[in-house]
Amino acid sequence: MTRLHMLIVALSATIAFSFISASDVVAEGYGTQKVVYHINDKGGDQSTGYKSAMRNIQNHINAVGADNLDLKVVLHGNGVNLLMNANEDDTLQTIVGSLKSQGVAFEVCNNTLEGRDISFDEDLYDVWESDIVPSGVAELAHLQAQGYTYIKP
Repeated sequence: MTRLHMLIVALSATIAFSFISASDVVAEGYGTQKVVYHINDKGGDQSTGYKSAMRNIQNHINAVGADNLDLKVVLHGNGVNLLMNANEDDTLQTIVGSLKSQGVAFEVCNNTLEGRDISFDEDLYDVWESDIVPSGVAELAHLQAQGYTYIKP
């Protein structure tokens, strides 16, 4: 094979691989995943804990690809404050909206709502009746039984 021919082959391969994005290569390595993130902690000052957890979720999506993920966030107890705080925090609103647009489902515990007298449609950011689950902990167990990987950020 001549040097010119080798150079043409190498250049052709480089051009072909340039059309494959880095996220496509990474996503293929992880395959499809079903994941549930469990949030029930206080978010701390300026919701830094919640924002950190949401960053973990976004990093997960970036690594695996939104199309390869069935990702749910279950909020109960103090974790519901994430969506309460989002009513007043534009950054949290943007983060939650972005994650939802990538297919992330936020599921909210009805036991917490009733126990703390929280109205999902008045007190929580972007929560609908279909987002409410009877029990956060029961939902976590149910999802794990369905093969979801449990993550506690």
